[in-house]
Amino acid sequence: MTFRKKIYHTTEELQADLDRWLWQYNHERTHSGKYCFGRTPYQTFQETKYLAQEKMLDTLFPKEVDKTVNVLDLDKTRVESTV
Repeated sequence: MTFRKKIYHTTEELQADLDRWLWQYNHERTHSGKYCFGRTPYQTFQETKYLAQEKMLDTLFPKEVDKTVNVLDLDKTRVESTV
């Protein structure tokens, strides 16, 4: 317990501190990435979000009929056919 500085008595206390830490980590500290140029992770995400949206595979191709087979359905069929 070398690094522990606070003892939490409820999960709500722990969650509140985690939420504060995540906010600080993503919105206040500067990102250390090569092409982030001192922006925060949140700023970097917001400014490049369009790139991720452009690369979303489900938006690149027209909607096709789902031809995958559900393994659970196959198992169910096997069980029913053996009964």
